[in-house]
Amino acid sequence: MIVSNNKSGKIKEFTDLMVWQEGHKLVLLVYRATDKFPGKETFSLTSQLTRCAISVTSNISEGFGRQTYKEKIHFYYLAQGSLSELKNQIIIARDVGYLKEKDYQRLKVQADITHKLLQGLIKSSKGFLNRKS
Repeated sequence: MIVSNNKSGKIKEFTDLMVWQEGHKLVLLVYRATDKFPGKETFSLTSQLTRCAISVTSNISEGFGRQTYKEKIHFYYLAQGSLSELKNQIIIARDVGYLKEKDYQRLKVQADITHKLLQGLIKSSKGFLNRKS
């Protein structure tokens, strides 16, 4: 699994994590998609979608800043929970007619990419945790 795609290959900041980068792309896609939602959804589905998307990258960054692998993994799991919630909400947005199929597919693909990378980060972090035990 590729963890970073910066030139040095070293991870110095959470923004160097590929999972954060892909999650950030997802946040931007969610914002663009929800811009087209009806105004009546501003404080319901629009808010839920954007908060979940932001929570994914926020928990990844918070986990990165933690000192122990146990703490890191905890926040990475929180990010995974937010990502699952987001996937549910984009299905709802599609099914009520707020997302066109093309936009839904774009969000789904980006969410799946982020999910796979997050799974890899959790797995590698567990490996480090087990080596320290």
